[in-house]
Amino acid sequence: MNTVTCIIVDDEPLARKGIELNIKELDWLEIKGQFPNAMKANEFLEKNTVDLIFLDIEMPGINGIDYIKSLKSSPLIILTTAYPQFAIEAFELDVVDYLLKPIRFERFFKAVNKAKDILELQSQSTTEIEKITEDHFYIKADRKYVKLYFKEVNYIKGMKDYVMIFTTTKKYMTALNIKTIFAQLPKTTFARVSKSYLVNVDTIESIDIDSIIIGKEEIPLGNSYKEAFLEQHVKGKLFKR
Repeated sequence: MNTVTCIIVDDEPLARKGIELNIKELDWLEIKGQFPNAMKANEFLEKNTVDLIFLDIEMPGINGIDYIKSLKSSPLIILTTAYPQFAIEAFELDVVDYLLKPIRFERFFKAVNKAKDILELQSQSTTEIEKITEDHFYIKADRKYVKLYFKEVNYIKGMKDYVMIFTTTKKYMTALNIKTIFAQLPKTTFARVSKSYLVNVDTIESIDIDSIIIGKEEIPLGNSYKEAFLEQHVKGKLFKR
C-alpha cells in the first residue's frame, strides 16, 4: 500500500496531538508537519507537497474555510472542528470529510480511508464518458468500455476537475467536472443537490432538513439547491390528507 503523506493544521496543541496519535495507528499515513495556523501551513506547502491536510476551522488569522477558498489547487482536505454548523459549506468546497471533535478513531479511520480511495483512483487511468442512452452510459476505463446502468449509480461526487461515480458495487473516477456530467444525464433520474453532489433520486432512502440518505452515506443538501430539488422530486409525490 502506498504511503499517504499529510500535515495537521490546528491552533490547539492537544487537538494536534490527538490527530497525531490516530495517524500513528495507521502505518500507511505519514505526518510531514504540524502547524498552529493556516499561514504557517501555507509557507510549508509553497515548498513541499502532501496528499492530505487535517484542517481546523476556527483558528487565529485566516480560518479553515477561508483558507480553502483561497487555494487555487490543494491536497485533499479533512476538516476537524468542534462546530457542526459549517458542515454544508465545507462539503460544497469539496472536502473529503468533516470530523467533529472529540474525534473518535472509528470516525477518523472512515475519513482517511475515503481519502486513500480517492488517491488510489486518481492514480489510475482516468475514464471518459463515451455515450449516454435511455437507461445506461459507457465510460472508458483501463483500456475497455464499461457499461453503467442508471439504476446502478447511487450518487456522483464532484472534486474540482474530476467526478467520482459511486455505484452499488464500485467507484469510478473520470476527468469531467460535475456541471458537464450533469448536463448529459437525464434530469428525471439525477438531481443536483449541492455544488459537489448529484444523486440518483430512485436510490434515496430519506431526506432530512439538510441531508439525503443513500445507504450508509449522508449526502449534503445545499440551501441553494434545496427548493428546486424538493419541488421537482418530492412535493408531487407526497400523499395528501
